[in-house]
Amino acid sequence: MRVMIFGAGYSGQAIAAEFLKAGADVAGTTRSEEKSQNLKDKAIRPFLFGGTELGDGLRTELAQTTHLIQSIAPAIAPGKDGDPLLNVINGDLRAVFPKLQWVAYLSTVGVYGDHQGDWVDEETPCRPVSARSRERVAAENAWQVAANRAEVPLAILRLSGIYGPGRNGFINLAQGTARRLVKPGQVFNRIRVEDIGRATLFLSERHASGIFNVTDDLPAPPQDVVTEAARLMGIQPPPQRAFETAELTPMARSFYGENKRVSNMKIRNLGFSFQFPTFEVSLEQLWQSGRWKA
Repeated sequence: MRVMIFGAGYSGQAIAAEFLKAGADVAGTTRSEEKSQNLKDKAIRPFLFGGTELGDGLRTELAQTTHLIQSIAPAIAPGKDGDPLLNVINGDLRAVFPKLQWVAYLSTVGVYGDHQGDWVDEETPCRPVSARSRERVAAENAWQVAANRAEVPLAILRLSGIYGPGRNGFINLAQGTARRLVKPGQVFNRIRVEDIGRATLFLSERHASGIFNVTDDLPAPPQDVVTEAARLMGIQPPPQRAFETAELTPMARSFYGENKRVSNMKIRNLGFSFQFPTFEVSLEQLWQSGRWKA
């Protein structure tokens, strides 16, 4: 198995770790030379990709790639709309990936839009609210067209709020930036980054195609997560504040404009088991292991 991860960042590196454990040869792209060494340190062969062209070395690598994972958000290049990889290859996967056997595209549960706290699953129509979620729907559709044309299975992984080692409520509490904002009825799903890696490997081993929600079992109010992290740390949580009174960036405020509970039953029915099915289980492990800092 020869794997290429476009956008080997936080989630991409967690995916790489799982494929490496399975014995795969893994390469990944980054936008800077400075980050290349970090990928090398994690046994990921690095290639530069800025969103506008494929270098000769990268093209040679892609000609041998059997499993492709695309985790770069749409519109990475200035003045370019849509998926950056599909733009560069003009949507023709076989022209660049002649040995391709399976593709994964990392999307977001934001494509569902606002459902006023109701449950959604993969059959729920997309009603994206934000511009970035509308771009994701367009990218999902473009990848489906490209995969069909190449006659290769495509798994679209719709991810909820990503956290894990180095990115979690403990970090925010330790830095004094944590807030408990209360918007009555508001809930979010989350996903531990290692479970993204495990789910991607699981789907690849089955050459699965279709849309899969990769998310935890427990949609919950955001203030509950901060409270639990503070309890584990043995400190007082920050005071609760009404959401309406908080100063937030437009992007942060937009997240609160979508309220839904996301089901993960489809991938679980295939036999996948989440290692961190709830934020309580995950936070306990992060704190007790000390990995919250890493």
